[in-house]
Amino acid sequence: MGREQHERIGAGWDADVYALGPERVLRRYRRGGDVAHEAQVMRHVAAHGYPVPVVSRAEGPDLEMDRLSGPTMLAALVADEIGMDEAAEVLADLQHRLHALPSLSGADTSVVHMDLHPGNVMLTPRGPVVIDWRDAREGTAELDLAMTSVVLGSVARSGSFADQADAAAGFIEVFVPLVAEQVLVALDEAVQIRLENPGLDESGREDVRQAAQELNRLCTGGRSFRRA
Repeated sequence: MGREQHERIGAGWDADVYALGPERVLRRYRRGGDVAHEAQVMRHVAAHGYPVPVVSRAEGPDLEMDRLSGPTMLAALVADEIGMDEAAEVLADLQHRLHALPSLSGADTSVVHMDLHPGNVMLTPRGPVVIDWRDAREGTAELDLAMTSVVLGSVARSGSFADQADAAAGFIEVFVPLVAEQVLVALDEAVQIRLENPGLDESGREDVRQAAQELNRLCTGGRSFRRA
């Protein structure tokens, strides 16, 4: 199933997405690896009614699943197709529903996505669907919410994509106060995990550090997220 046989319709920092006709897509990781755990988590949460693409095949670096239609929540925010308040409530609800599911191991932990932000929520005709489960694991709701906030904060601090940075900053100011107490519990841990991401350069790591300061201020009574 070579790259040349299918149209590439999307790309992330470590994977490409190819169309397999009108109903399915192939997500292929460029550096190889094994998608077995990612597929296991997706099938587990789907079995409990959580909105994820249906996985049809998982083999090596390849993950075949439903093809979704609709924009990401981030794209909808940038285009003013969804309001900040509504988007924040949708994301908070998706987080709450995920953390209420039983863990895979049966331990007293939650399933955590670790990258659940508006860029990984597709607004489809059947409702919001969560994508990109590469980093999913078992953990705490506090850590998952803190990671969401740190990732968004880093985007808001970055000058690379001004429209996305503006949307992220505005979203943070609505979303974080809804979950501020939980975010504070695990903010330091989330920052450390993010700083260890091999995909970040020094500029990206500095964005994380600055975002952490702003998030701490916002969680303790600040009213705005300063981009720079």
